[in-house]
Amino acid sequence: MSSPHAPIALTLGDPAGIGPELALLAWRLRDAGPGLPPFFLIGDPGFIERRASEMNLQVPVADVGPDLAEEVFPRALPVMSLPSGMRVDAVAGRPDTAHAGAILESITAGVDLVRAGTASALVTNPIAKYVLTEVGFAHPGHTEFLAHLAADPGAAPPLPVMMLWSESLAVVPVTIHVALRRVPELLTQDLVVRTARIVAHDLRHRFGLAHPRLVLSGLNPHAGENGTMGHEDRDVLEPAVMQLQNEGIDIRGPLPADTLFHERARAGYDVALTPTHDQALIPIKTIAFDEGVNVTLGLPFIRTSPDHGTAFDIAGKGIARPDSLMAALRLAARLATRAAKAGA
Repeated sequence: MSSPHAPIALTLGDPAGIGPELALLAWRLRDAGPGLPPFFLIGDPGFIERRASEMNLQVPVADVGPDLAEEVFPRALPVMSLPSGMRVDAVAGRPDTAHAGAILESITAGVDLVRAGTASALVTNPIAKYVLTEVGFAHPGHTEFLAHLAADPGAAPPLPVMMLWSESLAVVPVTIHVALRRVPELLTQDLVVRTARIVAHDLRHRFGLAHPRLVLSGLNPHAGENGTMGHEDRDVLEPAVMQLQNEGIDIRGPLPADTLFHERARAGYDVALTPTHDQALIPIKTIAFDEGVNVTLGLPFIRTSPDHGTAFDIAGKGIARPDSLMAALRLAARLATRAAKAGA
């Protein structure tokens, strides 16, 4: 069980992307606004020093473990070496499969630390799945890999639920990293019910909402118009909503997705569940592109991440913004404290 008083573990992400510079920039802004909780980066201290120098960022780097991270955080960015001692030699903007080992080792080490209580939460920098796939990465995405790492030996992995959160809107796609044509076959009543249960549980125990309000958008235009524009809303989503309501979960739907995200509609719920990935991510990235946070629900530890990708095209150019990473760090600390109080 992680301790809410331990520092936050931040993974390396793809070292050719913007993750390393975001960590440097976030540390520089650690006292801005409400301030940042202490965190440490898991990677190669020498590489982080070189990236800081290349970008002319005056950030001292301390080669320390998590036990000293909080102590040195006010004066230097703590960077924990990869457990294997692996070194990183990445060029900003040039993804390379040679970095796959360091990327995966950083994630695995972060999960181990947060499960051991050495870190209070896990914040992950962006990765590019295609870089990992070329070396045999078998998981659909980052989220599913974390679920695999979270599983106890011999047990099935937990169902990971991806929530994109901001102060203005929170959304959960029921199906995530799959082709749109596969959604109807994957969108089952059981999947909707299991997803909504996890969302309701974590909103209560980690976000502190005593009575979370959920809505579910339809899959088809106008939520199917009673089967005239697709049967999934009537035959799959409506029964799922009824089952959840019978269990005492406050959920409405399926509702037409095209009228679910304007300001008045958002005032009526705490989180919107959608059948597809883009139904959820388009509105939140429109409303809160720089402040959105990716939160994985259903795991036995707190995990957040910036709501953006590796941005290889701007890596190393000095134009990346750390807003989303800073929001992810603050939210991770907030959730870890609340989860500890709730005993979840």
